[in-house]
Amino acid sequence: MDIDDLLQELDDNQVPSGTRDIADLTQSWIAERSAPEILPFQTALLERLMERIRQQIELVETQTGNLDPKTNFCLILIQTELERVKFLVRSYLRARIHKIDKHSIYILTTPSIRGRLSPPELSYLKSHLGLLNSHFLASFLRGFPEHWGISMVEEPDLDGAVFCKVVKDIEDNIARIPGTDAEFKLTKGDVYVVRYSAVREFILRGEVELI
Repeated sequence: MDIDDLLQELDDNQVPSGTRDIADLTQSWIAERSAPEILPFQTALLERLMERIRQQIELVETQTGNLDPKTNFCLILIQTELERVKFLVRSYLRARIHKIDKHSIYILTTPSIRGRLSPPELSYLKSHLGLLNSHFLASFLRGFPEHWGISMVEEPDLDGAVFCKVVKDIEDNIARIPGTDAEFKLTKGDVYVVRYSAVREFILRGEVELI
């Protein structure tokens, strides 16, 4: 990738190649902040964006010092985009780490949820729990009986309300609220305020997005 390639991407008649990925990352960040549980890690998306960041950093380093005005202007645009993407990546990862810290035991003991973590996140989870366990044992747990009838596993509240939008046509588009007889139809383009548990499966399949 060189300066002319990047300028071509900025042509008004073309869509920049990274625009879709940035939009997807923004949506993933919003969804992660809105969902009560941790969502599947966007491995392929993050890999593409990190590779793009690496390429752009290399380009900035090689072109720094070039006195051509067109090149300097393009470098400013590249650096601006770099900061925007890095902010989104950090925000997305922070939202996930917050949930790992909050629901660490639940995530570790629930295989279907644990499988949503990336390898570094899983390593962090185990390290985090090990430190917490050592701290709690040293602080106060040794004085408690082995079986004291209180669970220390904090689970996410799947019945909390969320805002969501239907983004695809759904064949079986009837959403049901667990524990009740209530059900409603999901129509593409419509926005709903509903319990997360009622639309959970649609969200995980990408048919409904959190907003």
